[in-house]
Amino acid sequence: LARSLAAPKEACFWCIGPDAAADTPIGQADRFPKTALVLGAEDEGLRRLTRESCDLLVRIPGVGPLSSLNVSNAAAVALYAVTSEPSS
Repeated sequence: LARSLAAPKEACFWCIGPDAAADTPIGQADRFPKTALVLGAEDEGLRRLTRESCDLLVRIPGVGPLSSLNVSNAAAVALYAVTSEPSS
């Protein structure tokens, strides 16, 4: 996966990876005209090289039992966040 991120980057896509350890909440991340979401595996998330290949890592804030999402739910939340208008 890490090697395959070269193609979207050459096409001027920003590669954004959701990662629970990231500093930036996804709702506060900069918006880019062309975004590629990079999703990891269930339970394990993004591997080290894949994380390092992303242009930006973001976290999806959660509370209690919703502090960890499976990959399909994380994808849905991330897609909504990167395509919606930024909050003011």
